[in-house]
Amino acid sequence: MSATTTVLMLMGGRSSEHEVSLSSARGVMGALDPQEFTLVPVVIGPGGIWTRGARAVTLSAADGKALLVDLNDGSETSIDVVFPILHGPFGEDGTIQGLCEMVGVPYVGAGVAASAIGMDKALFKLIARQQGLRVADAVLVTPTTWDVDGPALRAAVDAMGYPVFVKPARLGSSVGISRVTAPDALDHAVALALAYDEKVLVEEAISGREVEVGILDDGEMIVSPPGQIRYAAEWYDYETKYEAGRAELEIPAILPDEITHRLQDVARIAFECIGCEGMGRIDCFVTDAGEVVVSELNTIPGFTPTSAYPSLMAAAGVPYPQLVGRLVHAALARAERERTLRR
Repeated sequence: MSATTTVLMLMGGRSSEHEVSLSSARGVMGALDPQEFTLVPVVIGPGGIWTRGARAVTLSAADGKALLVDLNDGSETSIDVVFPILHGPFGEDGTIQGLCEMVGVPYVGAGVAASAIGMDKALFKLIARQQGLRVADAVLVTPTTWDVDGPALRAAVDAMGYPVFVKPARLGSSVGISRVTAPDALDHAVALALAYDEKVLVEEAISGREVEVGILDDGEMIVSPPGQIRYAAEWYDYETKYEAGRAELEIPAILPDEITHRLQDVARIAFECIGCEGMGRIDCFVTDAGEVVVSELNTIPGFTPTSAYPSLMAAAGVPYPQLVGRLVHAALARAERERTLRR
């Protein structure tokens, strides 16, 4: 029997999306073929401690090999590739990717720069707009600008019109987001968002269908059919996203062919313009006038039982077990290409 590939499964993390990450990781670990992959699960706790079971560990390197080192007895496990199932800051934002680059271990998904840009909705908007993509108008707020230029920022929001969404710029899963319908609720919503991130977007509310597109890029780019999110809540909040039965994804979305093709083109442009690799889920709105508005790009999309990305890729002909296996192989192939370039 040939040797298996040892995959370090990194999950949990320091962000408010810790529990979502654990749920995603359970799905991925259940889908990876045990005949092909040996899984080494490691949980990053909310305080940043890495544990394998009950033992503290760290990622290191020696003699050109990536090693998981047990801090209790110094024992080492050789690692072939890292699969970071980490949502939000300290995992999806380029930090773990940078660590993997320093250690010299292949990792699944986007690189450092694309991860950072995808995580930062304000930066992503700037780059997407430069590529000619339509994005929602927004006012950027920081603690300093809110204190110093508060009246001007409030006037800019008023000019944009209500309702607006107030959201941390570098967080996901709808954590810290508020839908604000009148000026007297704006300060509270900004304070809530600033509790999660020092960059906050006050964004115009786009009226239209919420549609998502998945991409797998492992040398062959596969763009999924669009899927429309349907739910009964006022907006797509945390509970609606992750509680079973609160939302459903209609794949393919029932849309005119030209809008379907436009959504897929927009998703591909957004993916490529930030240098994304491996996987991505692009969230869009389709207005009543048929305009496609890009909302955000998730470089580590959810893999939970209610997550859209695996369902979108299954509709594109890539079932869950094949999807996660291809992502691991893509990471190994990218590392081999980079080794060749550095020779």
